[in-house]
Amino acid sequence: MKIFVIFIGGGIGSVFRYLMSGWVYSFLGADFPYGTFSVNILGSFIIGFFLTLAEDRFLVSPELRAFVAIGILGGFTTFSTFTYETLGLFKEGSFFIGATNILASVAVALIAAWFGNLLGRLI
Repeated sequence: MKIFVIFIGGGIGSVFRYLMSGWVYSFLGADFPYGTFSVNILGSFIIGFFLTLAEDRFLVSPELRAFVAIGILGGFTTFSTFTYETLGLFKEGSFFIGATNILASVAVALIAAWFGNLLGRLI
């Protein structure tokens, strides 16, 4: 059952990633991987928030945790896309933008996960 809910959640998360990335790129352009950056930050916040609620505040079944954290958020966040886009930036000589993407993605994602965790503890 757990594998099935992860499978379904991954599909849902992937569709949300596609839609959100496209929406972000339509507003901010494609000079920087804004779409991937946005989904990774939002996903980091949501996983910090959800797992804090699931582990500290409410009794959540292992299947629901797997559905959201591994399935939906695993499909939604895009580490493989992040690395591929960053490698592409380096290949085209955009070293500053590539390095900025690495530093900003890691730092802001950690901060987002921390804020999600904090919010989950406050509820």
